[in-house]
Amino acid sequence: MTAVPIPEHIDIVEIMKLLPHRYPFVMVDRIVSIQPGKEITGLKNVTINEQFFQGHFPGRPVMPGVLILEGLAQVGGVLAYYTNPESVGQKLLFFAGIDKARFRRPVVPGDQLILKLEMMKQKRSFMMMNGRAYVDEQLVAEAELMASFS
Repeated sequence: MTAVPIPEHIDIVEIMKLLPHRYPFVMVDRIVSIQPGKEITGLKNVTINEQFFQGHFPGRPVMPGVLILEGLAQVGGVLAYYTNPESVGQKLLFFAGIDKARFRRPVVPGDQLILKLEMMKQKRSFMMMNGRAYVDEQLVAEAELMASFS
């Protein structure tokens, strides 16, 4: 494994160099801390301009839980690429599974989602991570996520 310099913060430009996602499906705005192979923290600013709020739900906008999980998966993807830098530009990381997903409270426009993941297991191209999403230090969602390079 080659050493990769770890920036203090990873902005959206760098995130988009790693992940194939594009608007309107980018669910992470910045990485605020990372320890490759161990843990990562990212953030998503939730605004009323998100397309999904048009239909989820008119009059009471709530971020769909599946998109909170997608945000966790994307932040986990950044951790995976920094953990395995030889895969950048060579392999795609695919969501392989999810266990123990729980939603604790709604996420609404104006919230800032803090997305934290810890590496639980890593074998060759397979990874399992524990993810938790917070708003104002309150847990809003959690899950175990699995991913695999292909």
